[in-house]
Amino acid sequence: MRSATIVMSFLLVTLPWDYAAAKQVPLSCSVRPKRNTPAAKLSSLATVSQADAERTAVASLKASAPTTVTEGELELEHGCLVYSFDIRVSGRDGVEEVLIDAGTGKVLSHTHESAKREAAERTKEKELQR
Repeated sequence: MRSATIVMSFLLVTLPWDYAAAKQVPLSCSVRPKRNTPAAKLSSLATVSQADAERTAVASLKASAPTTVTEGELELEHGCLVYSFDIRVSGRDGVEEVLIDAGTGKVLSHTHESAKREAAERTKEKELQR
């Protein structure tokens, strides 16, 4: 019994804090547009600017190395209106993906995407655009 407790404690400490995002659990957000809301209307629903959201995303990383935002966009993720940023941190492989609530400006999710996962995501996005 004691070893099971130790293993569970280890897992809780080592799992990423954004486990819900990785498992596709719906986000808790302030702006949930109705289905079929035209993409052109989404920006009018955001109360936070993209520039403010980007500053929050970069600051949330608390990176000591230089960072570069490689992509940033307003999008729907799990039914939530969010700003999604891909941020490279110098000296690290892959990118950090940070989702910011477009209504409150709060960080909703932070996941690390390896270079391999990032490439697969880009391929999937290109297929969806066809």
